[in-house]
Amino acid sequence: MDFNLPDTALAVQDGVRAVATKYDHAYWSECEEAHRFPIEVFTDLGKGGWFGLNIPEEYGGGGQGLLEVAIANETLCASGGGAGTFFYVTTPGFGATTLVRHGTEEQKQAILPGIAAGDVQFCFALTEPDAGSNAIEIKTSARRDGEDFVIKGQKVWISNVENADWMVAVTRTIPAADANPRTNGFTLFLVDVKEALAAGTLSYTPIPKMGSNILHSSQLFFDDVRVPARNVIGEVDAGFMVLWDVLNPERILAAAGGVGAADAALAYAARYATEREVFGRPIGANQGIQFPLAQIKAKVELGRLMTYKAAWLFDQGLPCGNEANVAKLTGAQVAWEAADQAFQTLGGMAYSKEYPVERWLRDARIGKNIRVAEQLVLAHIGTSMLGLPKSY
Repeated sequence: MDFNLPDTALAVQDGVRAVATKYDHAYWSECEEAHRFPIEVFTDLGKGGWFGLNIPEEYGGGGQGLLEVAIANETLCASGGGAGTFFYVTTPGFGATTLVRHGTEEQKQAILPGIAAGDVQFCFALTEPDAGSNAIEIKTSARRDGEDFVIKGQKVWISNVENADWMVAVTRTIPAADANPRTNGFTLFLVDVKEALAAGTLSYTPIPKMGSNILHSSQLFFDDVRVPARNVIGEVDAGFMVLWDVLNPERILAAAGGVGAADAALAYAARYATEREVFGRPIGANQGIQFPLAQIKAKVELGRLMTYKAAWLFDQGLPCGNEANVAKLTGAQVAWEAADQAFQTLGGMAYSKEYPVERWLRDARIGKNIRVAEQLVLAHIGTSMLGLPKSY
């Protein structure tokens, strides 16, 4: 086994770090407080080609793989902008990965060059108020009407609608009650977001939330949104396999963001514990401070290895579901644990918005719930990896 990162990945680390280090903690905190999209860093990353890493060269991309995208996301989050993980999950993940693997030539030529240039953004519409984590039971429907499909329904917790040019919308063209097997009848569409908003058939309402306010997470309403049949991704009624192929990269990228965010929190806490002196010595010399940070550091390195392995397997076309789930579970846990322990290390000062730790804590907590909830990841590990009986 060779655990050395390829030269392509090392170049990504250096390139993204050169961009990310231009934006300090105060910048990310200002964007969070103002509920403002970090357009400056997004634009810089786009100009550098850091969103087109997994797009083939003939469409203007880097011709690399998910491993390089994961490392780009990890590096960005390690700079202190943990919520920036949405940059990579939404557009290179949901957008580029889906189109590269399942898009038509027409779709690829129309959209991929814009992603590679940093000019196009995506969102992904799956979750619904009643179905929650049970995607099989979604009710948003699409019916054929001549050369178009007409989409009607509701989604919730859809991130980045306000910035998106395109949406991957997951619908049912066969109701769940009539589908046999139950995974049949899914169809995924490319929705022109700005066109649908202008037509008044698509609307959204931002949900006030605890953290990650650099972009909205919204309730989304489809009121007979018309989509040309040429915008189907994959095949009508056979979209579940496309969906499944999207969710593993999402988990891998989420894991990479979690590992990067944990790196940022641990580095900040370690520096503070080295510089802060109480009772005549640095507080980091005390085992009560040092050992919890060291324990989390060990877990971060394990999470990093599994994230890289899962991404590598995906790039090789090999099964990666177990690895993606383990990586996502660990990445989400270490992001939260590192932020929480950094908070404890700074003591009462961590409560002040003068420091980034309270922002990291708020941003990290959601990773244990989305996507997918920690309990469902554990259920997958229990049944698929340990062979335990299913509870449903």
